Amino acid sequence: MSKKVGVSREEMALPYYKYFTRPLAPMPAEKLAVLQGGPNPIPAVPFSKRNLFLSGQDQDYCQVGYGVSPDGTGFVCNKTYMPGVTSEMLDWWFPWHSVGSDLRYKIWDPEDHYFARADRADYVCDPAVPMRQKTWNVNHYIMEDVGPGPDFLKLCFKSPEGLGYDPALVGTDQCTSMVCAIGEGGCPAAMTHKWFPYQDGVLFLSRFWIGYALVDGEFRKILPEEARVPDLVPKGLFGHNIKEFTNLASILPEVFAEEGNKPL
Repeated sequence: MSKKVGVSREEMALPYYKYFTRPLAPMPAEKLAVLQGGPNPIPAVPFSKRNLFLSGQDQDYCQVGYGVSPDGTGFVCNKTYMPGVTSEMLDWWFPWHSVGSDLRYKIWDPEDHYFARADRADYVCDPAVPMRQKTWNVNHYIMEDVGPGPDFLKLCFKSPEGLGYDPALVGTDQCTSMVCAIGEGGCPAAMTHKWFPYQDGVLFLSRFWIGYALVDGEFRKILPEEARVPDLVPKGLFGHNIKEFTNLASILPEVFAEEGNKPL
C-alpha cells in the first residue's frame, strides 16, 4: 500500500477528513488487467475528431486502455460506472475541490493528490455563476503523482466550445455534462471528462491526448517529428485515472450530501 500524503492539524479538524482516513476503494480487477496487459492496439479517437467522443460515435476506437498513436502522441481512455452519483454532483465536484482547503483534493486520492488551487477563486465561488460553468477559463494549479513522483501541473480549463467541441452536443443522452482542459507541464495534454445517466448512477468517460498544447490560440501537436511518447507515460496516467475515479465514485454521494448545500 502506498503512503498517504501529509495533512495538517487544521485539515484533520474538517468534517470531510474522515474520507481521507478511509482505505481507497479497490480498483476493479478487469481494469488492472488492462493496465498490465500493455498498450492497446486499437487507437483512441484522434484529437481532431474529438466531437465523435462527445456524441458517442467513437465505438470503433479504444474505450478503455492506453497507448501511443502512429504520430507519436499518447492516449488514455477510461470509463467508470458511478452508482448513486448524479450529474449535479459531478458539476459541483470539479469547482468545489479547487477552492477552500487542500484536503478537498486530497480526499479524492489520498495517496497521490497534494493540492489543486483555482486561480480565480472569486469566480468559482460566485453564486451567480452556474455550477457547470465554474471551471470555464479557470486554471487549476495542481500537485499530484501519476507514477514517477509528485509533479506540478497547470490545468487550463475551457468551455466545451473553447476546446473545440460543438456545444450542441452537451446536454444530450450521450453527454449530460462535461469538463475539459489543456494541461501545461512536463507532459502537456488535452483532457476531457464527460458523463451521462447510466443504470442507477452515471457513466463517466475520460479521454487524454498526450502531446498537445495551446499555441498562439490553436491546439497543436507539439511533439517533434519522429518523437514518440514513452509507453510509461500513458500507462501511468491510465493507472492513476482508474485509481482516482474509482475512489471518487465511492465517496462522492456522501461528500455531496454533507457539503453540497454549503457555499463553495
